[in-house]
Amino acid sequence: MKKIMVITLSLLVLSACTSLQRRNIEKMSRHLPEKYANINSDAQKKLDDYKKIHKQIKKEIKSIRTLYANLEGNIDKIWGKNNRQVPQRKKYVKYTENYRDRAYIDFEKGIVNIETLATDAPLAHLKKTIVTTLLTPNSANDVDIFSAKNIPDLNAEPFLYQQVLDQNKQPIRWKWRAQRYAQHLIDNRLKIKTKNGKKIYSVEFDLVKNSEEIRSYKYSGFVQAASKRYNIKESLIYAIIKTESSFNPYAVSHANAYGLMQVIPRTAGKDVFYKIKKRNDTPTKNYLFSAQNNIDTGTAYLHILKTQYLKGIKNDTGRHYAIISAYNGGSGNVFKTFSYNRENALKVINKKNSQQVYNDLHTKNPISEARHYLYKVHKNEKEFIRTGL
Repeated sequence: MKKIMVITLSLLVLSACTSLQRRNIEKMSRHLPEKYANINSDAQKKLDDYKKIHKQIKKEIKSIRTLYANLEGNIDKIWGKNNRQVPQRKKYVKYTENYRDRAYIDFEKGIVNIETLATDAPLAHLKKTIVTTLLTPNSANDVDIFSAKNIPDLNAEPFLYQQVLDQNKQPIRWKWRAQRYAQHLIDNRLKIKTKNGKKIYSVEFDLVKNSEEIRSYKYSGFVQAASKRYNIKESLIYAIIKTESSFNPYAVSHANAYGLMQVIPRTAGKDVFYKIKKRNDTPTKNYLFSAQNNIDTGTAYLHILKTQYLKGIKNDTGRHYAIISAYNGGSGNVFKTFSYNRENALKVINKKNSQQVYNDLHTKNPISEARHYLYKVHKNEKEFIRTGL
């Protein structure tokens, strides 16, 4: 009966939300602490805790949605709803000059696009935005992607250093070279089009073919340290970063996930703080936008999955697949793939070989996203093992 009460509560909470909110709350709720996964003991306390944490999740979803809504409102006034670009997991987007200038980088496609709607000296605006983009720093905390604020410091090593080569096939580190390449792009690749009655000046250029590999090297020290600290394979950490963000340190999503490993503060982040860091607070957005903190936190959560939530899985390789699946869909849904009773699920899993465990998680996990996620991470991990990164 109490189990039914919890399920009913969940449905009532979700019914008051939009479809996007429901998806995001559901995604965050997959990683509720392990104590909520087995609802049969101490049911009333768990019910009360469940209400509290669901309320906190709704609050955080509302907060990130407000950030997006404010950004989108400002964009739509200038560019129009049908020409909106917003930050995503694998796409960096930054607006400046009262939202009239913008840069966006599609890390999956390896393309950089710079645009301006300026009516006064549009080419000067375009050149300035190109230079700013080429010199944007590595630190995501130095760039406010949810506003049109200027980037304060362009003197540190740029995030795109070595990922973009100028007309002489040279990497761009300093302002003079960035300015020269910006002028070259305007002279040779300028496009002008009209959309929503406004003239758009733009240039587009490619990242180098191995740009993702270059980005991964930037974080190799952090990956090695986290791997050693938490006894998690480097190949798995790299594979998850590639799958989650394509090594975009500015990665953000409507599900309130931040950074390279797309850590959600209230669930995985809080779990790591409490169980590993012995802290009672929750990691902030700024904390998770630090590449070092993000990789440490994401890897620590993999460690929790391995040594606590999924430790009953005896086959090492089978447990490895379960960890991958749980990172996206939660450990509870890993067990539900095999049985809705956790003890029975473990018995079923431990009778299977690793390939059977993989096949079941890939085809039967209650969360469709987690099914495909396992395939992608497994594929990426094999590639990192092959290349020996």
